[in-house]
Amino acid sequence: MKSFCFKLYKSDKNAKLHKQINFAGLIYNHCIALHKKYYKIFGKYLDKNFLQKHLVKLKKLKKFSYLKKIGSQAVQDITDRIDKAFQLFFRNVKRKIKCSPPNFKKIKNYKSFTLKQKAGWKLDEENFSLTINGQNYKYFQSRRISGKIKTVTIKRDNLGNFYVYFVTDAKDSEIVTRTGKSVGYDFGLKKFLTASDGKDIENPLFFAQNSAAIKKACKNLSRKKKGSNNRRKSKLNLARIYKKSADQRKDFHFKLARKICLEYEKICIEDLNLKAMQKIWGRKISDLGFGEFVEILKYQATKFGVEIIEVDRYFASSRICSICGGKNPGVKDLKIRDWICPKCGAKHDRDFNAAKNILKFGLGHQPAKENE
Repeated sequence: MKSFCFKLYKSDKNAKLHKQINFAGLIYNHCIALHKKYYKIFGKYLDKNFLQKHLVKLKKLKKFSYLKKIGSQAVQDITDRIDKAFQLFFRNVKRKIKCSPPNFKKIKNYKSFTLKQKAGWKLDEENFSLTINGQNYKYFQSRRISGKIKTVTIKRDNLGNFYVYFVTDAKDSEIVTRTGKSVGYDFGLKKFLTASDGKDIENPLFFAQNSAAIKKACKNLSRKKKGSNNRRKSKLNLARIYKKSADQRKDFHFKLARKICLEYEKICIEDLNLKAMQKIWGRKISDLGFGEFVEILKYQATKFGVEIIEVDRYFASSRICSICGGKNPGVKDLKIRDWICPKCGAKHDRDFNAAKNILKFGLGHQPAKENE
C-alpha cells in the first residue's frame, strides 16, 4: 500500500468541505452517544453492523438529514473508526493498561472523512482535479499517482487548509546496494541518536528553536478580545508557527530515516516507553517526536528491505559493560553520564555504551540464530 498527499487550492468551494467534515463530526458524536447508552444498559459496546443499519433508518428523518450530505461510504468509515477505537480500549483494559474510551469531539476539532470505494468521487489526473459529491476541487500535484486507488480522504488542518490523501495498492519499495553493516541506536535528550559506530545524530529541537516566536504569538493572542476578528487572525498565526515546527520535525525524521536505511542493513533500537518518558521530561519528549520517528523508520525499512530489531525496554543497556558484560547497578541514576566498569576497569560513556549493547543484544537474539 502507498499513500499520496496533495494540497487543495484555496477556494470558496472549500466551504462545502468544511460543512461536510462538520457533518462527519456530528455523526461521530451521535454514534459515541449511542455507544455510551448501549454500554450503560447492556455492559458491552455496540456492534458496528447494527449501528450502520440504524444510521440508514435515521436518514429518512428530517432531523438527521445531514447524514445524506457526506455519502454512505464516509458514514460507514466513521463507524469503522469508532469500532476499532472501542476494540483497542477493551483490549487495553484486559491488559490492565490505563486508557480512556472513545469520547465526544468538538466539531471544529474533527479533521477528516474518508470515501472507500469509487462512489461519491471522481479523479481527473490530467487536469489535477477531484470531484466529490458533484463539486470539483483543484489540487497541487507534485507526482503521479501509481496503483489502484483504494480510499480517498479529505483532511483539514488548524489553518483551514485542505489535503487529499489517496491510498493505493502500489508497492512502495526500492532496490539499493547494501553494505551489510548493522548499527545500534540509543535515543537520548542531549543527542537525538547515539550510534554504536560513533555516527551520532544531533538534537534538532524545532519547538525550542521556534519558542520565542510561539511565546510572542501567545502573548499577542491573549491581548485580543474574545470573538473579535483580530483574535481569529492571531490564533491562525499561532497555529501557523506550530505547524512550521511540526513540518520541520517531520521533514527531519523522513530524511534521517531514509539516510539510515540506505546505509545499514540491520538497525537495532530500543522499545521506548514514551508515556513514562513524557512524565519525567514532558515537552522535550514531544518536541523530539521519538514515537513518530520510529514509525517513519519502520516504514522506510519496509521500503528499502531493511530489518528493524527492537530490543526489550527492560534490557539494562546502560548498566551493562559492553566489553566484559558485567552489570553495574550503581549506574541506574540518569545523572551519571560516565562510569568505570568495576570488573574490567573500562571507561564508558553512558549513551555510547548503551548503543553498543543494543546492537549486541539485537543481533544476538534473532529468531534465525536461535533456531540454528
